[in-house]
Amino acid sequence: MSTNIDPQILNEQGKQAFQSGELEAAVDSFRAAAEAYASAHDDLNAAESKNNLSVALLQLGKFQESLDAALGTDEIFAKAGDLKRQGMALGNQAAALEALKRFDEALAAYEHSPSVFAEADEGDLRAMVLKSAAAIKLRKGKVSESVFKMIGSLEAKQNPSIFDRVLRALLRFVQR
Repeated sequence: MSTNIDPQILNEQGKQAFQSGELEAAVDSFRAAAEAYASAHDDLNAAESKNNLSVALLQLGKFQESLDAALGTDEIFAKAGDLKRQGMALGNQAAALEALKRFDEALAAYEHSPSVFAEADEGDLRAMVLKSAAAIKLRKGKVSESVFKMIGSLEAKQNPSIFDRVLRALLRFVQR
């Protein structure tokens, strides 16, 4: 794929390929976009393309490459004051670490991300990463901590469904 193409076009091609399930093509486009943005000294858009690349690589089962693509992007977003994308970058790193079975590191990333999402007023994204953290705690046999995390994830949802509210009540009952 030529890097002489506008990186914005490459990024859009990557998104279209990803939506179509053409993950290898998405990887190629996102990688080329990230390189083109980096060459243009556009660190913010390069970081965005790297996170898109990370997600596509994760879907392909290329877990280490996924982690490598996302590493450090959270810091770029933090410097720019972009809390939502900072939290998403942390979540992408955590998902790759979890896939690599590096559960302690994944848990640390998952547990840092909710505070970023809370500050960005992104309750649903916060809920998603809290659920992932709860799943790791449950896998590690920390049932009470898992229940606590799950309750937190349900409380973080901005528009909880009836199922979410019933589950939250049940979990609170079990916790006592």
